[in-house]
Amino acid sequence: MRAAGGVAVVHADGELEPIVTEVALGLITRAEPDVERVVRTLGRRLDLDRGKRFEFVTVAPDDEDVLAILGDGQAVLLKRPLATQDDGTEVVGIVLSDDAASATLELASGATVELDVATVAPASTGTSSAIPIDGARLGARLRELRLSAGLTQAELARRTGIHRPNIARVEAGRHTPSLETLARLATAIGVPTTRVLAAD
Repeated sequence: MRAAGGVAVVHADGELEPIVTEVALGLITRAEPDVERVVRTLGRRLDLDRGKRFEFVTVAPDDEDVLAILGDGQAVLLKRPLATQDDGTEVVGIVLSDDAASATLELASGATVELDVATVAPASTGTSSAIPIDGARLGARLRELRLSAGLTQAELARRTGIHRPNIARVEAGRHTPSLETLARLATAIGVPTTRVLAAD
């Protein structure tokens, strides 16, 4: 469905199967406030300029690098230090601007680092600190690391609780997993998430 450009929106009263949660990409409603959130999310996804805004910015699991997800679904792993103001201390807060075109990272030292989406978007990255991520590269990298660890897809599924066909879809590049799912897979393989995101 998503490969054809479709979007799944789910309304549920009870528990959902993990595959439904994964396919819906957070577009799940359970009560009235959820409907408003889903409508706002759909509005952002239908915006032709969404690639010029951050969807979210976070510290990559198991590492201090920063992962930026753009509104069009592209992801960029930003290697630290991000700027001259980045003293390498822990990121203690991240605030997106109202228009989501920039993000301010607050460091434990009190310093702040400003990220502008125009400088980190994959189309404009000319620096070695930004690594664009796409589903095909990510899937191939995950498969390579799984095989290096001597694991089958079935064993990885057992360790993570993620159904084997879903792992196969990720490895084939037909599905890009959420950051949380990616972290679960990396942990089960025995590598940091950033090792999956970035080639050695």
